[in-house]
Amino acid sequence: MNLKINSRHVEVTPAMRTHLEAGMAKIRKHFDHVIDASAFLVVDNAKEKDLRQSAEITIHLKGKELFAEAHNADLYHAMDAVVDKLERQVVKHKEKIQDHHHEKHFE
Repeated sequence: MNLKINSRHVEVTPAMRTHLEAGMAKIRKHFDHVIDASAFLVVDNAKEKDLRQSAEITIHLKGKELFAEAHNADLYHAMDAVVDKLERQVVKHKEKIQDHHHEKHFE
């Protein structure tokens, strides 16, 4: 999977990159058909401290695109929250595409 990280008002450190890659590995554990992903990390000067740091991730799947964003006072917590949101979306998408309705044969 190709992970592209962009940022605004913050420099992406190697620790941030490895943290995001570890989170994306959790998503790939559930569903390995991810084509590529792009992350956007932002530090703004918002009045509310909880909304200053945000993380957005877009995942491109075959025929579908999933998006999630999270805000927090700490950028690492925002990255964890956005990965958790995407993980729930991926599990839901995986359940939708799998066929759970098997025909029952009665004799």
